[in-house]
Amino acid sequence: MKAFLGIGLLGSNFVRAMLQKGDKVQVWNRTPSKAKELEQFGAKSFTRAEDAVKGAEFIHLTLKDDASVDDVLAKTLPGLSPGAIIIDHTTTSKEGAIKRTAYWKEKGFTYQHAPVFMGPPNALESTGYMLISGDQAIVNKLKPHLSKMTGDLVNFGEETGKAAAMKLIGNAFLVCFTTGIADTLLLAKALNVPSSDVTTLFNSWNPGTQLPARLKRILAGSYKSPSWSLDMARKDTGLFLDTLEKTNLHSTLLPAIATLMDDWIKKGHGEEDWVVIAKDSI
Repeated sequence: MKAFLGIGLLGSNFVRAMLQKGDKVQVWNRTPSKAKELEQFGAKSFTRAEDAVKGAEFIHLTLKDDASVDDVLAKTLPGLSPGAIIIDHTTTSKEGAIKRTAYWKEKGFTYQHAPVFMGPPNALESTGYMLISGDQAIVNKLKPHLSKMTGDLVNFGEETGKAAAMKLIGNAFLVCFTTGIADTLLLAKALNVPSSDVTTLFNSWNPGTQLPARLKRILAGSYKSPSWSLDMARKDTGLFLDTLEKTNLHSTLLPAIATLMDDWIKKGHGEEDWVVIAKDSI
């Protein structure tokens, strides 16, 4: 028997996938109607979290944050079966994951943080990425169970909370990446370039393929023999900003990037590869 607490878009599809695989699943959500909707697929819904976890060997969570996880788990305590395993897919702080692992161990239960890079379609299709770390005996025990839920279960080793940290790092990249797309589209707007042409450009030229080599160069501290010098990158960034200013459009990232570039040029790095601006991050 499994229980699932938190029936948003991700949680709902996780439950549907479990049911399709023949699992019995008990569900709960703060808004009871969302849990009730899953009964048409074979789930059993409850209005109280402590009732939803009764008899369950595995309790899965997809909630909002540290506070909501702590609050909901506290409510489940009276209904938890001896030896129950709590598997939390919520994006939380590293400190929160560490604290909960120790706290629930003292209570006689296993708490395992397993955040995901998965959207609702991934949850339904059991694709995407799930992250895990901590006691490797527990990780190995859970591998068969968790591997059924995801395309790739990524193990970051013995350190408790490491999976939480890696999830935050990945999400930070996604936030910056999406903001960068927004600024790119803003520049296209300023240049009177249709978004369809932007799509054509990136369908033909995929800058994402540069990520591994760019990261490797940054981590190696290799700034000599530039493929794009900082001086030239700053010149182009000036063109971006001038174009936006003329059309009264305002970038989110570019002004901060220009300031960072200016700082490194003042330090004498203008002729080096522009990735030198990341030097202080490593």
